[in-house]
Amino acid sequence: QVHLVESGGGLVQTGGSLRLSCAASGSIFRIDTMGWYRQAPGKQRELVADIASGGSTNYADSVKGRFTISRDNAKNTVYLQMNSLKPEDTAVYYCASGGMGISSLYEYDYWGQGTQVTVSS
Repeated sequence: QVHLVESGGGLVQTGGSLRLSCAASGSIFRIDTMGWYRQAPGKQRELVADIASGGSTNYADSVKGRFTISRDNAKNTVYLQMNSLKPEDTAVYYCASGGMGISSLYEYDYWGQGTQVTVSS
């Protein structure tokens, strides 16, 4: 079992920044890939970014150049630095963990409870 706890969400104005954190505990040896997803009201959950244990990253086109995913394996924590935020970034952001070679959200094993990010115009 892996337990994921997100933090760092909140309300920010357009153009502002937030840093999300996701701390993992439990059977962390099972974790290779960690990802951030988001879900806005009435929309499907979508990938924001993911990072493998070796450091390779993948970003949604909509956040490239604005968001940065990173991980501290010693602290079992993954981060999402979000800059130049836009109202369309408003959503609940979820952290997820899984094994190697993940290609869709359905392949993740564990999910956090989510943290709300609201960007005002």
